[in-house]
Amino acid sequence: MSAPIVMKFGGSSVADAARLRGVAALARERSAQGVLLVLSALSGVTDALIGAGSMAVAGQEAEALAALARILDRHGSVGEELLGKSAHPELEQALADTRSELSALLKGAALLRNLPERNLDVLTGRGELLSTRLLALYMNAPWIDARAVLKTDSRHGKARPDLAATRRAAQERILPLVQPGSIAITQGYIGSDPAGHATTLGRGGSDYSASILGAALDAAEIQIWTDVEGVLSADPRIVPEASPVEYLGYDEAAELAAFGAKVLHPATILPAVERGIPVTVRNSLLPNGRLTTIARGSSSGRQVTALASRGPVTIVTVRTPRMLGGSGFLARIFEVFGRRGISVDLVATSEVSVSATVDDGISLDGLVAELEGFAELRIARGRALIAIVGDRLAESPGIAGKAFSALGDINIDMISMGAREINLSFVVAQEDAAEAQRRLHRAFFPDACAPADSASQGAQSARAGSAAGPAS
Repeated sequence: MSAPIVMKFGGSSVADAARLRGVAALARERSAQGVLLVLSALSGVTDALIGAGSMAVAGQEAEALAALARILDRHGSVGEELLGKSAHPELEQALADTRSELSALLKGAALLRNLPERNLDVLTGRGELLSTRLLALYMNAPWIDARAVLKTDSRHGKARPDLAATRRAAQERILPLVQPGSIAITQGYIGSDPAGHATTLGRGGSDYSASILGAALDAAEIQIWTDVEGVLSADPRIVPEASPVEYLGYDEAAELAAFGAKVLHPATILPAVERGIPVTVRNSLLPNGRLTTIARGSSSGRQVTALASRGPVTIVTVRTPRMLGGSGFLARIFEVFGRRGISVDLVATSEVSVSATVDDGISLDGLVAELEGFAELRIARGRALIAIVGDRLAESPGIAGKAFSALGDINIDMISMGAREINLSFVVAQEDAAEAQRRLHRAFFPDACAPADSASQGAQSARAGSAAGPAS
């Protein structure tokens, strides 16, 4: 039996009626193999729903309801373009039901000045339900409610999938609808917990949904359709000459995602790697253009595959002479981080100090108070993390020297080599991050040149969040 393919399209690829028609055309071209379409909300809708919720919590009920009306009117207008001026009963019913449910939710939030996480998941997941309904009606294709398939725990806002339960549901509910010649449509980002309450996988979770469902279906391929030609060697908004990486290993892709590459949700590729399913990153505006294939055993073949960057971050340095020869001291430090739920990105140690980076927006008051009980602390905010990623770093002498030479007079606050020796990371001041990336890219990609087609360059660079510190 032929395995289906999973095609995921993000918000920029489903921004309006014209883009939705393009998605339909791409799916139909590949339908011989059987296709599951996984869609995000229309571009900007999730943010608009979150904004409406914030207005309600602030007591601005009328403003919140007006924002909801604008969101629903937008879907109605897209529906008219796709389905014709006459009202489509199924779309009208979906919009009416959404208006009724979300209006009640927003009124309750305005009254109580509170929007529980469970209700927030209900609110923010509506964009995917509406975008997929529009496309399913346009294509006359089966519409699948992902909440009946993608099973999760009850961690609202950042739910963890139950892969075994999801596999059983997908095999039963989706697989019969994606046989050769068939197309079915479902949502990214949303699922449901054991009690049947709506959950979400966190921002960027549509990619994760596609990977989970692809693994559950034993798909032949998981295609992530975005607005750039694959994973790029750097963020094109910062490094205009950044170019697509044709092949990536799973480890390289995971490192790039973890260190700021926006083309993939950091957890996206894990279900795929466990099932040995290739993931391709493609451009929905240039479907015959270049792409990146991420597969087990693949490699870019480059000494350095790509650069990634994330910031701002904060460096927390813990220093005390008692670390010298003191067994268990590091464990004591990181037990404090872990107990307070603070994730650490990079770690660098010396005989008497340890430095770690954390996201800049995290409140550190409790952590600082506790650590100061047995050590000296230094907090350095407004830093950026830059990672040089490549599965050949360990076997390529001189990488660090080349990087130091390229950075020149840019001050480096911290250096860390990844445990798997496929990333070398630096922390610099946030204001130096862009120049540092440009210098490193020139050093490690000397043959790269700015795209000759200025229109193409402008199209790539203008797309917000599109890159591999690579791409989105």
